[in-house]
Formats: sequence, structure tokens, C-alpha cells
Amino acid sequence: MKLKSVFMVFALAFIWLGPALAVAPDEVLNDPVLEERARALSANLRCMVCQNQSIDDSDAPLAKDLRVLVRERLVAGDSDAQVIDYLVSRYGEFVLLKPRFAWHNLVLWAAGPIALLTGLVGLFLAVRRRKSAVANTTPKPLSDEEQARLDSLLQEPKS
Repeated sequence: MKLKSVFMVFALAFIWLGPALAVAPDEVLNDPVLEERARALSANLRCMVCQNQSIDDSDAPLAKDLRVLVRERLVAGDSDAQVIDYLVSRYGEFVLLKPRFAWHNLVLWAAGPIALLTGLVGLFLAVRRRKSAVANTTPKPLSDEEQARLDSLLQEPKS
């Protein structure tokens, strides 16, 4: 039982420290304020190799180069916005994990709500059409002539 709990502690420690292992010790800045800014920036930048990971979490060589570039720009005195603008000008908006809201990517931002509204309108129309179809299938009462014919067909023949 004791061995199992020790194993669990080590497993949780490795899971918890996983993202921290991506940033190599030689990349870490001496200034804790700049390092914190660098970590915050690189958490919002996409690894161009992994694509769904931030450069802060990725072990890819390109991610390391981007982390170093971010730190170099911060040490040079750039603001966070200047670092982001520099990387976007160099790699395009794909480098951002969360794209900016702008006219050229309006379709990206509008596609989700438009698809949701289209689905809701389609569902509403389908339900309404279904209700009207059910209402139109209610049988009409038989005329006197049809009822007499039905009664004559249903009467048992007398022997």
C-alpha cells in the first residue's frame, strides 16, 4: 500500500511539472518580473510545429527559438504588445492561440454564432412543419353515403 501511494505522488508530480519542463533552465531570465511576463506571453503563443500547444508547453526546437526570441525582445525593452506585434508580423496571426478580433477574420468569429442560429432556426422550422403535418392528417368524418356503404360491408351475411 505504501509503494502505491509513493508511486501516485511521483506520478502527480510529473504531471504537474510537465509544462514547466518545456522551458529549459538556460532560457529562464534572471529578472523574475521579465520571466513572468515572458511566461505569460509564451502561454498565448502557438507552437507552429505542435499547433495546439503553446510554445511554453512545447519541446519542439522552433518553440524553444520562439521562447528565446520573446525573452530577447523583453530584455531589449519591448512591451508585451510590441512583442506580440513583432511575432505576428513575422509569423502571421496563426502564431496566436486566440486570434485577434479584426475585420479580416470576422468570418472566423462569426461562423460559430451563425451556425448556432442557423441550427436553431432549422430546428424551429422542422418542429413547426411536423406539427402542421400532424394537424393535417386528422381524418375527416365519413359522409352519410360512405357510412352506409361501410355499414353494409361490415354486416355479417345472414345464413
